[in-house]
Amino acid sequence: MKRTLLIDISNSFTKAAIATGPRIGRIHRMPTPELSPATLRALDGKTKLDSVFLSSVVPAKNSAVLTAFPHAVLIGPHLDLGVGIDYPNPASIGGDRLANAAACAVLYGAPAIVVDFGTAVTFDVLSAEGSYIGGVIAPGLNAMTNYLHEKTALLPLVKLKEPKSAVGRSTIDAMLAGAVHGYRGLIREILSQITAEAFRKKKPVVVATGGDAKLIAGKLAIFDTVDPLLTLRGLLIIADKNTHASF
Repeated sequence: MKRTLLIDISNSFTKAAIATGPRIGRIHRMPTPELSPATLRALDGKTKLDSVFLSSVVPAKNSAVLTAFPHAVLIGPHLDLGVGIDYPNPASIGGDRLANAAACAVLYGAPAIVVDFGTAVTFDVLSAEGSYIGGVIAPGLNAMTNYLHEKTALLPLVKLKEPKSAVGRSTIDAMLAGAVHGYRGLIREILSQITAEAFRKKKPVVVATGGDAKLIAGKLAIFDTVDPLLTLRGLLIIADKNTHASF
């Protein structure tokens, strides 16, 4: 059965997994600054890989993958994605966003909005015809809380979790309430604006993925599903459509 190494390089963390046929195996998560050819080669074990597919928003780290796996395929609009692209500059779309769109179209249908909660939170929009038409980029939740800690003298660095109440009874509780409830407000408003502008005739499927998806989207009824593996699933879907680009 075909073995495909899937790698998703984001700003903070890199996720990698080997898919055997349609099944995605154990997820390896490592800080992106620590990514190296050696750490990547350790993932493949002793069994030959049939292909390696990569999405990346950190171009400086792409060479580490290509050193370890010279025939790795970088996700881009030149591949068969299974979705159309109705966007002025397709080459500027991040590979992770294309992978999310590809997975959403196959697994959840269109029209759709994918919200990826990472270092930045991205909203990617699929039209009713199944084409990628654009999106929104906003600061990620950790970026907001880290900024407060770095730019103030007294506010600590908080570990994100569900706040006890909307009215904080300590500095940490107040920061958690502001971060989590405030962030849900940001997400809700952006989704409302996208839906009103782009989907007047048919309600879109709304899918969440990324590190903070469970915390934020899990309490928002507007989301239809939370899929932590959406990007890797999209990479595998694209890999299957582009066997000519594999080893």
